[in-house]
Amino acid sequence: MKFNIDNRDGNARATTIKTAHSTIKTPVFMPVGTAGSVKSLDAKDIAEELGAKIILGNTYHLYLRPNDKIIKHFGGLHGFTKFQNSFLTDSGGFQAFSLSNISKADKNGIMFKSHIDGSKHYFTPKKVLDIQYNLNSDIMMILDDLVALPASNERVALSIQRTTNWAKEAIDHHKSQKAKGIGLNQNIFAIIQGGTNKEARQISANQLCALEDYDGYAIGGLSVGEKNQDMYDTVEWTTQFMPENKPRYLMGVGTPEDLVENVERGVDMFDCVMPTRNARNGTLFTSFGKINIKLSKLKLDDNKIDLKCNCYTCKNYSRGYMSHLFRTRELTYFRLASLHNLHYYMTLMKKMREAILVGKFNEFKKDFYNKRNIV
Repeated sequence: MKFNIDNRDGNARATTIKTAHSTIKTPVFMPVGTAGSVKSLDAKDIAEELGAKIILGNTYHLYLRPNDKIIKHFGGLHGFTKFQNSFLTDSGGFQAFSLSNISKADKNGIMFKSHIDGSKHYFTPKKVLDIQYNLNSDIMMILDDLVALPASNERVALSIQRTTNWAKEAIDHHKSQKAKGIGLNQNIFAIIQGGTNKEARQISANQLCALEDYDGYAIGGLSVGEKNQDMYDTVEWTTQFMPENKPRYLMGVGTPEDLVENVERGVDMFDCVMPTRNARNGTLFTSFGKINIKLSKLKLDDNKIDLKCNCYTCKNYSRGYMSHLFRTRELTYFRLASLHNLHYYMTLMKKMREAILVGKFNEFKKDFYNKRNIV
């Protein structure tokens, strides 16, 4: 991986990340393709209509179905999905949180019961990487211990201890595998934990960032029940302990407002299911806020979703037509709505980058909120 800081505006950064499969301009939003597919879209939609240079897949889900060995047979995720730009794969730590009723962590890893058939699977730091070597993702996330918030100080401390121990095991395994010629073009990111406790975040960041062989660092364990301002304050506190010369990734975040606030605080990379999930549920993002395509008043509306949008959907279809598709549950709706919402997110990132490059991020942020009538 090659990483370059193109410009700073306050703490906001415009950077370039180059992997074996693409050149990524940040700030960047990564569409979520949990099972190797961004829901309702294909590789051409993602690469050509959206211009995405990187998307996210999930190690836990891909391991269970279809299985990492099957994906390796097809040439890794790139050969399997035909998306030729970069993949980042999450490790399964979030699934231990979201599927806490069927998972249990100990000092060595996480035991899962498959949500598909109930079979048991034990994820260790080494196993998680071995799965991702088969997936051939460009950026591999290590196994981490994520806790729901609020959490006790004791549970947060245990999370940090486990995550650091697993990170040491993971980086040693990665170096040994590279010495064997495995994963030479794959990069590895550590995940900082600590809840919203500043002291805990500093401890976790210092311990993980001392492992200098990592290619980048993520902030995990946020957007899991805490208030938005607590998230923003935690990110602002944590980034000061992260290396300037490596990418910074805030996992699982979030709303358009979350993206703007956290870019301002020095984050480069984001992912979230919100744009596609909201699209499927009838909520569409626009430059002036959100609209609910289910509203009766939109049935006769011949305007496009967002007058300032030039996505494929807005160039071709009206709100009235989109309302009809949603109400009749036509499958076409899911593609068109997902294209629009993801285009909005990716355009938002592009505009932030442009503002940072010319030193006008504050003006961008003020305009962003003024359009939403939020001052």
